[in-house]
Amino acid sequence: MKNFLLQFFTWWNGQTLGTRFHTWRRGKKVGEDAFGNVYYQGGKDSEGRTRRWVIYNGLAEASSIPPGWHGWMHHRVATPPADENYTAHEWELPHQPNLTGSAKAYRPRGSVLSTAGRPRVTGDYDAWTPGK
Repeated sequence: MKNFLLQFFTWWNGQTLGTRFHTWRRGKKVGEDAFGNVYYQGGKDSEGRTRRWVIYNGLAEASSIPPGWHGWMHHRVATPPADENYTAHEWELPHQPNLTGSAKAYRPRGSVLSTAGRPRVTGDYDAWTPGK
């Protein structure tokens, strides 16, 4: 019952009932990535191209799509990585999840949330004061 309610009322947790029905009716499984995300295609979009979508493994986080699948999802390449021997380039870094809002998020020097204090003002900069 809990899974039914989650699928019925949430879009960020796996797939909704509408997506499940559309995938059952029109979807053709194309492949799966190392994170357990499953990729489908079927039907046509408004531009006449084959519609492509992903069912995320867990929370719907777009940054969890690897570069090879990202290119396929956005119609940059015609062949999905599952159908070819796709290897990442040496300059491509391994996937890191989006850390925004977590304790590991990037906080530059001077940020209010940074543990390091704000840098002291030097003589070449005068802080703006209202009314001046």
